[in-house]
Formats: sequence, structure tokens, C-alpha cells
Amino acid sequence: TKCESGCVCADGLYENLDGRCVPAEECPCEYGGLAYGRGEQIQTECEICTCTKGKWKCVQKTRCSSTCNLYGEGHITTFDGQRFVFDGNCEYILAMDGCSVNRPISSFKIVTENVICGKSGVTCSRSISIYLGNLTIILRDETFAISGENPGIRYKVKKNALHLMFDIIIPGKYNMTLIWNKHMNFFIKISRETQETICGLCGNYNGNMKDDFETRSKYVASNELEFVNSWKENPLCGDVYFVVDPCSKNPYRKAWAEKTCSIINSHVFSACHNKVNRMPYYEACVRDSCGCDIGGDCQCMCDAIAVYAMACLEKGICIDWRTPDFCREF
Repeated sequence: TKCESGCVCADGLYENLDGRCVPAEECPCEYGGLAYGRGEQIQTECEICTCTKGKWKCVQKTRCSSTCNLYGEGHITTFDGQRFVFDGNCEYILAMDGCSVNRPISSFKIVTENVICGKSGVTCSRSISIYLGNLTIILRDETFAISGENPGIRYKVKKNALHLMFDIIIPGKYNMTLIWNKHMNFFIKISRETQETICGLCGNYNGNMKDDFETRSKYVASNELEFVNSWKENPLCGDVYFVVDPCSKNPYRKAWAEKTCSIINSHVFSACHNKVNRMPYYEACVRDSCGCDIGGDCQCMCDAIAVYAMACLEKGICIDWRTPDFCREF
């Protein structure tokens, strides 16, 4: 309706992020606050997306993987995305196959052992046992031990400053990547070639979040505590009847916890905020930082932040958040 000074692109050309006029096929695409040029690709667990004329064109992968996270003081995100928290001083089955009544033959079983790590009674995952037939891998005390053998299983161990990683192939059934940060965080990433049922605290991996609280007896529990108690590896362990709120037990720690965990809400992670909902991770960080009151409080806080950073990385957003003064790498 009125004239404004400035420049416009000629017909058929479009302004790119550098302010240059380019044809449509050279338009960049945006993801997580970053620009990608024509033909560049990003990958998620289930899709490969290619930048075409300023828009992402995505193709479904033939094999789709899913990840179950166990982190901090009993936080779990199942393969289908259900979240819950539990405190229990026992061994629990995280994931296994052979769950059907007709074919109860298991090719793998992953068990977590919890121990008390704070005066308020919260627990931390300290030990992980991976059973693959006659082959057993135990993760404990920041290292691992392997015993027995199974010629039908192929596995590789990789290490870096922060993690131990295990690539495990059960031919014709599963490709698994297990990632342990040598403390409280453990990730199970599974790509499967079979429709074999999976069960345990990581859920049944059927794409439906609503029925993830399926108990060992094959019915859907009314609450997470009933569900958790059904997956005890040792039936002699006591049942869990309530979930402790560490910040109520240790109110003097709450302000410190909220302040240190606020990095998740800050500009440091801003590129990830619109890709991964940060609030569950922030709340988990505050809860864990309140709960680890017998030493290791900073480790609990750093582990909780690292889980959000890894969730961002799975969406293609790499955040450089550690500094020499904050959760530095050892």
C-alpha cells in the first residue's frame, strides 16, 4: 500500500540467509537453528531427510531403531516414549525377549541393580548385567567384565572419555547399541529384524505408549509402582510402595539444584529447545541434584544434563555445554 526503500529479488529468485538472491533450487533448509544447503542430509532414528528447494523431503528408513533410557535416580523413558520414576533397592529386568507365553526362550536379558545413594532413600543404577545366552557382560565400578562365550553373538566394545559402548548383533533378530556413562546413565538402542515381543521396565516396544506398563503376568498395571514391582529379578526383594521426593526431604538443596540445572533452560541449549521438550529433563535434574546428598551431587547433576544433551544429539543438534569449570570431562 506504500513504497518502502530497500532491495527485492528479481522474479524467480529468493533471498537466502546470506542476503543473496538465488534460484529456488539453491534455497537452504533450516533445522535446529542451523542452515543446510541444497542436497545436504540429516538423519533421525527412522528417517533420512534431504534439503530440496528450501524444504526437507524425508524418506522412511527400512530399519527403524528405538532407545530406552535409564538415567539418574530411577528415571526411565521406554522404547515407546513413556516416562516414569521409581526408587527400588533391588535388581530389575530392563529389557528381554522371549516374553510370549508360547515361546518363553530369551536370546538376551538386561538387568539393572539399584543401590541407595542418598539419605532420603533415592536409588541410583550402579550395576548393569547383560545376559546373552552363555555370554555375560557386567558393567560395574566404571569398568566391565565379560565371562563365558556365545559363538552366535557378535559384539564390539568401544571406549571414550565419558562412555563405554557395546555394539551387539544377534543375527536375524537384533542390532543393539548399549551406552553406559560409567555412572548412572544407561541407554539401550535396538533395531530389530523380528517381531519378537520385548518386555521389562523399558516397555513392550510395540509403538503404543499407553500399554507400556505391561507386567510380567501380561496385564497392564494401573500404576508404575505395580508395574516396577512385577519386574524384580529377585522375588525376595521388598516391593516399592511410594516414590520419594528428594527436594521435600532436602529443601535446603532445592535452590542450588534449580540454579545449576537451569543451564537446560538457558541459551546454551536454545538450538535444541524446539526439538526436544526440555521440562522433563530439567525436572529430573532438579530431583536428582536434591537427592544425591552423600557426595557425588555434582555428578548427579552433570549426568542429568548429559541426558538432555544426548536427546538433542539424537535430533542432530550437538551442544558444546561442558566447560573446565562446569561438568568438565575427566
